[in-house]
Amino acid sequence: MTEATATKLDAHAAAPVAASVDRDLFSKFDPLIAEREALLATGVRDPFAIVMDEVKSPTQAVIKGKDTILLGTYNYMGMTFDPDVVAAGKKALDEFGAGTTGSRVLNGTYQGHKEVEDALKEFYGTSSAMVFSTGYQANLGMISTLAGKGDYVILDADSHASIYDGCFLGDAEIVRFRHNSVEDLDKRLGRLPADALKLVVLEGVYSMLGDVAPLPDMVAAVRKHANCMILVDEAHGMGFFGPNGRGVYEEQGVEKDVDFIVGTFSKSVGTVGGFCVSNHPKFEVMRLVCRPYVFTASLPPSVVATAATSIRKLMHAGEKRAHLWKNSQRLHKGLTDLGFTLGTKTPQSAIIAVILTDQMQAVAIWQALLELGLYVNMARPPATPAGTFLLRCSLCAEHSDEQVTHIIGMFEAAGKAVGAIA
Repeated sequence: MTEATATKLDAHAAAPVAASVDRDLFSKFDPLIAEREALLATGVRDPFAIVMDEVKSPTQAVIKGKDTILLGTYNYMGMTFDPDVVAAGKKALDEFGAGTTGSRVLNGTYQGHKEVEDALKEFYGTSSAMVFSTGYQANLGMISTLAGKGDYVILDADSHASIYDGCFLGDAEIVRFRHNSVEDLDKRLGRLPADALKLVVLEGVYSMLGDVAPLPDMVAAVRKHANCMILVDEAHGMGFFGPNGRGVYEEQGVEKDVDFIVGTFSKSVGTVGGFCVSNHPKFEVMRLVCRPYVFTASLPPSVVATAATSIRKLMHAGEKRAHLWKNSQRLHKGLTDLGFTLGTKTPQSAIIAVILTDQMQAVAIWQALLELGLYVNMARPPATPAGTFLLRCSLCAEHSDEQVTHIIGMFEAAGKAVGAIA
């Protein structure tokens, strides 16, 4: 290298790289930012930035000083304000403090963690139970640990983001089948190498439309193929499906054919956290190899105490389950009779999805409902299938008959006001 060449290289290295004033790592979000700004410029409230000033009960809150019925909280069994559940949390807070400050692998297991896992084993009738800090981490941890490089995860195209992210973290090959299509599931499994290890991931209830998976037919299709294990996510089924409230897989009679059940505490249980239960004899090794379990702080003592108490009460919640189904059937019929298009032809779960024509109509009726005193979820892509905009209603066992009647009346007024129904 000549001195002149070296000088040129040094000068080049020293020269600052001109930074673009128009583009950075946030630029990929510019279309979404522009869409949101245009929407808010019309004067509507932001559907994704609602603040609840006060929460009075599982079904009532105060939003901007107005009493509001809650119909978008996933609080299916109304356990958030159960006196026994709240008392258990307060007691654990006093006795064990505010948090664990680390992973169970290093900081140890508190008595409450053992108690909630024992409650889960009793609730589900399984030999093992493992608790995660969130339901998202339960799917992330189980799927990424079970299925790694060279393995296959076969999943419904409409699967939850946590299921997809578990695939990505584990570096498994992803094979999607058409939503709730037994035929497509069977066909895609048949194309895979017979000797490859496969994890089939299903959901009992799909959270956007509230539709239920045909698990018996799906399980039968999977069992035709070699080296397959089945994981069912019962996040939206736990609590009110089946004679014991275990979920859709219990309701449909496939308990003995499923290898893993994943669930969450943030729906019917009424707090936060996630879990997996199983009868597999090697299941306990997951505590040593599952990264989202090993490298995350464990749930606070007050949280696991509330969860354990809630789970044990859900074992004897037959009347609540019956009332929740009554609420679902009444709301589905009421909205159908008004002329709304719903996500399912019949009530299949505690989720009722109202399908709208576009985002503007969805936001308009969402805001009209909020002003009338009703809070629901507005959902749009990518959370929903492409081009689908909807209002998602999640019913609660604590919604009274009078509240359901009032909810139907508010939908009628809002729908007519924005032209969604005649």
